[in-house]
Amino acid sequence: MCGICCVVSLTTLHDPLEEHVRRKLKNRGPSCSQDIIEKISNSDSSLLFSAHVLHMRGCLTPQPLQDENGNMLLWNGEVFGGLTVGQVENDTKVVLHHLSSMRSTSDLVSLLSQLKGPWAFIYYQKEEHCIWFGRDFFGRRSLLWKFDPERAYFTLASVACQPAEDNIESQWHEVPPNVYRFDLRDFSQLGTFTFELYPWVFHFDDKLNDTQELKLEGLPSSVSVNRNVSGLCLTSAVCPMNTSISSLRTVEQDQNASQTSVENLKELLTNPAKREMVNKLIDVLSEAVRKRVLYLASQDQSVVPLNHTKADIAILFSGGIDSMILAALADRHVPADKPIDLLNVAFKMQVAKVPPKSSKNKDGNNADKTPQPSDQQRLNCFDVPDRITGRAGLQELIKLSPKRKWNFVAINVTPEELKVMRQERICHLVHPLETVLDDSLGCAVWFAARGIGVINEGTEQELYTSEAKVVLTGIGADEQLAGYSRHRVRYKTSGLEGLVKELAMELGRISSRNLGRDDRIIGDHGKEARFPYLDEDVVNFLNGLPVWEKADLSLPRGVGEKLLLRLIAVELGLGLSALLPKRAMQFGSRIAKLEEHHEKASDKCKRLVTV
Repeated sequence: MCGICCVVSLTTLHDPLEEHVRRKLKNRGPSCSQDIIEKISNSDSSLLFSAHVLHMRGCLTPQPLQDENGNMLLWNGEVFGGLTVGQVENDTKVVLHHLSSMRSTSDLVSLLSQLKGPWAFIYYQKEEHCIWFGRDFFGRRSLLWKFDPERAYFTLASVACQPAEDNIESQWHEVPPNVYRFDLRDFSQLGTFTFELYPWVFHFDDKLNDTQELKLEGLPSSVSVNRNVSGLCLTSAVCPMNTSISSLRTVEQDQNASQTSVENLKELLTNPAKREMVNKLIDVLSEAVRKRVLYLASQDQSVVPLNHTKADIAILFSGGIDSMILAALADRHVPADKPIDLLNVAFKMQVAKVPPKSSKNKDGNNADKTPQPSDQQRLNCFDVPDRITGRAGLQELIKLSPKRKWNFVAINVTPEELKVMRQERICHLVHPLETVLDDSLGCAVWFAARGIGVINEGTEQELYTSEAKVVLTGIGADEQLAGYSRHRVRYKTSGLEGLVKELAMELGRISSRNLGRDDRIIGDHGKEARFPYLDEDVVNFLNGLPVWEKADLSLPRGVGEKLLLRLIAVELGLGLSALLPKRAMQFGSRIAKLEEHHEKASDKCKRLVTV
């Protein structure tokens, strides 16, 4: 995880990078920070490259990283496949080495196509006088841009800054997941913002080839993004979704399926073909988890305290099916003597006041009628649904792996702290997104990833702060396996054909709805979000299956959605968590109950405006 930034200006730079943005970049990369200013030859134009590194793999490698020819790479990503990166190697060095050896544009595009894993990058080709930048196919790492035509400069950055006033329109926008080339010579001579587009594709797209220009909403009229004249594309490692519809499938609910249990799921696994499919997905998903829990910064054992028992890996944990499977698979690969942190967030609920037993005390005088909450009541005000299922899930994990130290971190958030941290930090990280849903999810994930809470040590509770740099999250499971309630609605109205279209749309828009925001939110703590369900091999496997193998929405809620994952849970030895229905984080953590009840998720959120 890194905070990366580039400012391109027609005039000499006077540190145009906003101080708030710089601080956010440093939060993302606390291990090492460096700025490099580069003058563009034969012009007054200049470049500012600012990089802030979170040390994750191999030796600490400061960025911007330069080669012997002056080419420069700012890399915010992880290479999990496509290029060979040794266990003790740094992937930034490996990527720059390969970029420097590219002899043509097609070679460079081919190299980027084969990278597996999350990434956003900025690459300065000095001899070619151009800047390349972009995001991976899913947009798992944040990259934003902002243009100032009047002062003739533009900025690329991992994070942004919320405007100080509600009536000021933001200039920041998320860079759509593609790769772009910016010619500095044209910029110096003409002062125009013209970008060459190298789009992601996984099959021939007629719509893409019908037009040479990509229209992007919200950008100034002086900005144009044109398809590169060579017609080069980045070919995704992800295959198109299987859209086949079986005429033998029925939309009628099985009347015998109204009573469901773990035993019913076990019965489905008696089908040899179904069991083979489940085990294949377990293997693919387990490998995705393995890569994400073992690719960590190498430690000098001589400086690690002997009693160092803090976890390296944390999981956003509700006790639901997605996070339970991640925990069970992480247990396979994390060394047995290392704890795993389970981050469980709850927002304080209002506890009903208990009326006093009497208005008079024993001496006959008026007593204080205001009841004082007991310790138990204070505790119960954080017993939100995700806390309850989280504790139950913890017991299943202990039963599954009793020798593992599972740190169930109960993260309790009061309305007062929520208000302060939303204004000071979270609103800037959510930006440029601005809906009520972005606010709820952004706040919940921010407090969860911070990892400050309490754990149980025997019969006592102790304050605890998770120091894990890697945070696993279950994003991508619902989008691929029909986990949301809207999928069930679409199925009821349009059958399997409608469900297939809905799932294809979900995966296509996940970058703009979730991933950039969550990367900014989690990265603010100097931690890295990793998404096993969006591993290219996992998505390929799921995309290759017909929709009815992944979900059966003729079955009741808590069974039919994400049916394939529920079968995996049973195969892994989990219990009742396999039958928990989907509950969105904003409702499970109860943050949605703290705010205005008449809001819609898509409404613009007034609480995200700085005051």
